[in-house]
Amino acid sequence: MAANAKYVTLTDGTFQEEVLGADQPVLVDFWATWCGPCRMIAPVIEELASEYEGRAKIAKMDVDHNPQVPMHFGVRSIPTLLFFKDGQVVDQLIGAVSKKVLADKLDALVAEPAV
Repeated sequence: MAANAKYVTLTDGTFQEEVLGADQPVLVDFWATWCGPCRMIAPVIEELASEYEGRAKIAKMDVDHNPQVPMHFGVRSIPTLLFFKDGQVVDQLIGAVSKKVLADKLDALVAEPAV
């Protein structure tokens, strides 16, 4: 992880506050160090974290070190990308996807008025 990374590193203990209690949309990347597709999209996740700073929160959770939250949300494949708004899962992507696909989904969430 880069020292200047703008994304949030989540744990089972911080998930509630950082994601469910967030006042802006959150993209959570569930990943593991041994996962090739996870490593492929990592630079994209870091770019999005910088580009959406202040408008959306970008977070990463290592499923090997934090099994409770992924189990709760039924994460069975990685990378799994969950989009949260107002504490609820509003969208999901599984596998390595393009930056455009992620940005389009984030743009839609950022543009939606808060409920």
